[in-house]
Amino acid sequence: MEGTMQPAAGIIGTATLPSGLRGDYDRAQADGTLPEAALAPRTEADHATWRTLVSRQRAIYPGRAASAWLDGLDQLRCEGAVPRLEDASAILRAATGWSLVPCPGLLPDAQFFGLLASRRFPVTHWIRKPEELDYIVEPDIFHDFLGHVPLLTQPDYADFLEAYGRLGLHAEKRGQLAPLARFYWFMVEFGLIAERDGLRAYGAGILSSRTETLHALSDAPRRLRFDMARVLRSTYRIDDVQPVYFVIRDYAELFAAIETAPGLLEAAVMAEPIAPGRGAPGDEDWPG
Repeated sequence: MEGTMQPAAGIIGTATLPSGLRGDYDRAQADGTLPEAALAPRTEADHATWRTLVSRQRAIYPGRAASAWLDGLDQLRCEGAVPRLEDASAILRAATGWSLVPCPGLLPDAQFFGLLASRRFPVTHWIRKPEELDYIVEPDIFHDFLGHVPLLTQPDYADFLEAYGRLGLHAEKRGQLAPLARFYWFMVEFGLIAERDGLRAYGAGILSSRTETLHALSDAPRRLRFDMARVLRSTYRIDDVQPVYFVIRDYAELFAAIETAPGLLEAAVMAEPIAPGRGAPGDEDWPG
C-alpha cells in the first residue's frame, strides 16, 4: 500500500463493516475465515504481481527493515509466488505455535481479536491488480502476509500479538476500542525498533509500502520514544504518510505494555485525544 494505509482488520472499532468491500464476505464462516471451497485459484498474473511487489520492497529493505523481520521473511521462502498459507503455517507452528487462516478482507473486531487470541492470524485471500501496485484502498494478501507474518516467527512478538487479541476481547466489552485501535496502528502497523546499527522498521504498514518505508527512516518525520499512555491518546490519519512514529527497544516491551493497558485504556477513553503530528507534554524525542 503506497503512501496510505486504510484501517486493517481489528482496528475498525465497530462490530460491523463498511459496505462495498472487495472480498467474498458471503462465503465467510462464523469466525470470519473462508472455507477451502471459497478460495479462488491463483493465476500467473497473481504470481507475477506478487513477485514484482516483493522485488521492489526487497530493494529498499537494507538498512531500513528490522533484523528479526528480515529473518522471518527468509524463513518463509515466499518470494517466487503468492504464498500458500498452509506452507507458511507449518513454519510458524514450529517456531511460535501460530497459524494463518484465509479471510475475505477486513474483519469486525470481535472476530479479529478472537483469532489472535487463539494464535490464528487472518490473511486476506485476494491480491491487488497490476494497475494497483502503487495504491490500494483495502489491505490485500501482500500487505497482510509480507507485512505482518514475518514477525510471527519471533517469540516475543508472537506472544505479544496473542495477548493483544485477549486484551481486545476485554476492551470491546468495555467500550475501549478507540484507544486500542491507536495502539495497533502505531505499534503493529507503523512501529520502529532501535537496533545496534540504528533505527529499523518492523510495522506492517511501513514494510508493505515503498513510500512509507522510505519516509519512516528519512529525516522528515518526528520519532518518539514509545510510551503506552501517549500512544493510546494519539489519533492518526489514514490518507498520508505518518508525521510521527514511536520507537521500541525490543519486542518484549510490547508484551509488557499489554499488562499496563487495562488501566491506561480507561484513562485514555476519558482523556482529550492528541491530534496527528501534534506534540504533548512529556514527549521524548528519539535521538538522531
